[in-house]
Amino acid sequence: MRKWVIILVLLAVVFGVLYYLTFGYYSEGKRGGFITRLSNKGYLFKTYEGELKMGGLYEGDGSLNASEWTFSVSGKNKDAITKLEEAIASGHRVSLTYEEKFFTLPWNGDTKFFVTNVEVLAGSGGATQNPNNFPKVQPEQPTEIDTTKVL
Repeated sequence: MRKWVIILVLLAVVFGVLYYLTFGYYSEGKRGGFITRLSNKGYLFKTYEGELKMGGLYEGDGSLNASEWTFSVSGKNKDAITKLEEAIASGHRVSLTYEEKFFTLPWNGDTKFFVTNVEVLAGSGGATQNPNNFPKVQPEQPTEIDTTKVL
């Protein structure tokens, strides 16, 4: 009888550790930027995989060095998926709340970063309208040339 209790306790501990490693996380945070890709991937376990382009710093030659961050979204999180698709269509910046898992598992997606909440930042300007946040300059209107006065 005592042998079965010990085996049962060991199985419960192993199950608890595996459960925590599968569904738990050790880091959470926020990242902001423009969504450049969102796709539904997987052969057996379907998850949404995306890329967030975060603003970079200008280098000496005047180019923008933006970094990309890949993330996963559960197919059950319909609210986040809808907001991500809206942000792609409108070109607005987003703020993503995420949890970082211990390691990747086939049913958790391709990355260790799992998005739990999406906030579309309204009025932030779109990447498609003005990607470098330069002030918009209206072109000069052509002036009429008076062809009646010839030198």
